[in-house]
Amino acid sequence: MQNQQNQLPQGYRQNSAGHLVPESKIEAIDLLRDELVEKLLAKAENINKQLREFRMQALMDISDFIELSSEQYGMQIGGKKGNVSLANFNGKKMIKRSISESICFDERLQIAKSLIDECIHRWSEGSNDNIKALVEHAFQTDKQGNISVSRILGLRRLDIKDTQWLEAMEAIADSISISGSKTYLRFYQREQDHEFMHQVCLDLANA
Repeated sequence: MQNQQNQLPQGYRQNSAGHLVPESKIEAIDLLRDELVEKLLAKAENINKQLREFRMQALMDISDFIELSSEQYGMQIGGKKGNVSLANFNGKKMIKRSISESICFDERLQIAKSLIDECIHRWSEGSNDNIKALVEHAFQTDKQGNISVSRILGLRRLDIKDTQWLEAMEAIADSISISGSKTYLRFYQREQDHEFMHQVCLDLANA
């Protein structure tokens, strides 16, 4: 943005339509608004850069510490997904690293849906109306066309011994794949005389 403005003829500003407008023809309040937005956005971009650099450095430092501790004790730190909590010596400060995986389903999910529909059609009437509603709810998509992972996986927790149902549950399990993962860092500290730790907020809306 700043580079574009530096290329403009002296004494001119470019409006939203791309036209050059003499500054003398621009209302004072519009100039002040422009300067305010430019100033605050420049600061926001600088803070964003600092946060990205801090996050990268923090992840590297945590990874190095985990590797050092693992080498010293010959044990792996963290759960299966790489989640780990690190506390300071007096226990009043803590860092948590958690890794969240994104789950998606392939075409075998539709095979599972067909098998489930056959089960519901085959079963006798009665409480199965509730199961049908539950299944239809589980397979509903949101406005973006995405299926709720938790609702689909919730079907697998139903204690139904029907062979075809179990085959459908196996198809759901086979359809699952990991589409990506995201690492989160959270920082906590306990204020004096407080029982619980509170999170150090790095979110502008809640800071």
